[in-house]
Amino acid sequence: MKKLIGTKEFYKKLLLLAVPIMVQNAITNFVGFLDNIMVGQLGTEPMSGVAIVNQIIFVFNLLVFGGLSGAGIFGAQFYGKGDDKGVRDTFRFKLIMGLVIIAVTLFVLLCFGQNLIEFYLLSGETENHHQTFLYGKEYLMVILLEIIPFVLVQIYASTLRETGETMVPMMAGVTAVFVNLVFNYILIFGKFGAPKLGVMGAAAATVIARITECIIVVAWTHKNRGKNGFIQGAYRSLRVPLNLAADIVKKGSPLLANEVLWAGGVALINQCLSVKGLEVVASTNISSTIANLFNVVFIAMGSAVAILVGQQLGASDFEGAKATAGKVIAFSVFCTLFTSLLMIVLSGIFPGLYKTTGEVREMAGSMIRITAYLMPLQAFLHAAYFTIRSGGRTVITFLFDSGFSWCVAIPFIYCLVHFTGLGVLVIYTLYYLLDIIKALVGFFLLKKGIWIQNIVESSPF
Repeated sequence: MKKLIGTKEFYKKLLLLAVPIMVQNAITNFVGFLDNIMVGQLGTEPMSGVAIVNQIIFVFNLLVFGGLSGAGIFGAQFYGKGDDKGVRDTFRFKLIMGLVIIAVTLFVLLCFGQNLIEFYLLSGETENHHQTFLYGKEYLMVILLEIIPFVLVQIYASTLRETGETMVPMMAGVTAVFVNLVFNYILIFGKFGAPKLGVMGAAAATVIARITECIIVVAWTHKNRGKNGFIQGAYRSLRVPLNLAADIVKKGSPLLANEVLWAGGVALINQCLSVKGLEVVASTNISSTIANLFNVVFIAMGSAVAILVGQQLGASDFEGAKATAGKVIAFSVFCTLFTSLLMIVLSGIFPGLYKTTGEVREMAGSMIRITAYLMPLQAFLHAAYFTIRSGGRTVITFLFDSGFSWCVAIPFIYCLVHFTGLGVLVIYTLYYLLDIIKALVGFFLLKKGIWIQNIVESSPF
């Protein structure tokens, strides 16, 4: 047990890294929550239309995350090794990958975006479904403009975090979310002489916020070239050593596939639940939005363990990496116990903030409580995933995450929805309880220590 408790200095270092990430995520999700409430004031159909499009955009977000993660593993280890050139090469790789992701995403959403929205509205042809589709279509056409600034922010901010700089991405994120909040109020409801744009106003506010965040992060990085050694000469060419690029692709491909399949799996699970009615779409949207406010602790701890352990592995401090992983995972689960309790206490209040039906509010409150009860389990799984990934064991993380989702979780929930008479809340609970199996596998992998390796030592990059 003592091995899971760190020193005062350890927690100070951990919190200095994790708190800025936590604050940024918390404010981002809080403004997302307020954004959701504002759209929710327009009615169930606008809220559901926006929620459906955000599920689709969620897949894109994780595509970006997965596409950059492979290079990020090498970036953290190169920084731990003290190799600026290595970090610069991983940054260039991210730029190339970002351009590819932008092109693919724009093609898919412009050509097939409406079909994807309709996929969530298969439970019946009603006027409500038609209105939901129209609102979703309006929102999608504007939100596409956020794709380029969002990708640039992720490229720069992720590299800054890998080199230990978390404050600037946090401040940029904080600024962006307040910009988003102000313009949401102005453009959704038509305040201060602006046109009343409804869901299009919500999308426009998000785009403005993304551009603001991008300008801050990119400008600061280039202005402080002395501190950010990786950016010096980064644009003289986009050349990346072939052997490094091959290694990143080898390690990163499972991560990219994992994020895409995992996000697609979440979208498919939500689609399965949507068969039960439009009320389920609205309830799931409320529940997930509020859950995002409370999971910032274990999300930040996952990012922290990836950076700290990755840097120690790059310096070949294997015992230190193992000790750090255990302490961060234990601390993450411990902190999440408190956030879960708070979430349960407030579960009856949040749904009442939405202008929707009593049925939706009641179902959303139940979903929030179910999520809260099992949040410490999610904290363990999240930290375990990032620990294993930090050592470059990306095939294992792929099987651990997406492999489980597509081979176990999705068939399970599909069968429950289509071949049983169980209610939505029972199905929702059983789906989350499946993660107990996944947690046992994760514990075994951590204990075995197969993730402990230096992937940049003696690399001729």
